[in-house]
Amino acid sequence: MGNKKRGTAAERELLHMLWDNGFACCRVAGSGSIPEPSCDLLAGNEIEKMAIEVKLSKNTKKYFDKKQIDEFKKFAEMFGLSPIIAVKFIRKGWWFLNPKQLEKTGKGLAISLEDAQKKGLSFNEFINQ
Repeated sequence: MGNKKRGTAAERELLHMLWDNGFACCRVAGSGSIPEPSCDLLAGNEIEKMAIEVKLSKNTKKYFDKKQIDEFKKFAEMFGLSPIIAVKFIRKGWWFLNPKQLEKTGKGLAISLEDAQKKGLSFNEFINQ
């Protein structure tokens, strides 16, 4: 399975997990392939409204393009949504972070599994906050 297919599968997995836990959720068509800022998922309930950027990592560290994250934050701000980075570390589960929690790495941003576990929320913590 290619990276794009894996990423799409991760987006769909998270979409179903959110629906199963009381959040309305939809995938955003064309996210990542259009020039305008966007996100992967829009999700919310009566309390919280979120723009979610979904990432997948088979390693213990995930790197991000700073420009993409800046544009994602701008999109969420324009919509009045909370920006959420959802990273699935394969075989380690989902972790949810505010973009501010990503570490700067010279030109880009990153999060290690260890830092995600310290700073972020697991799926159960995320849906029950």
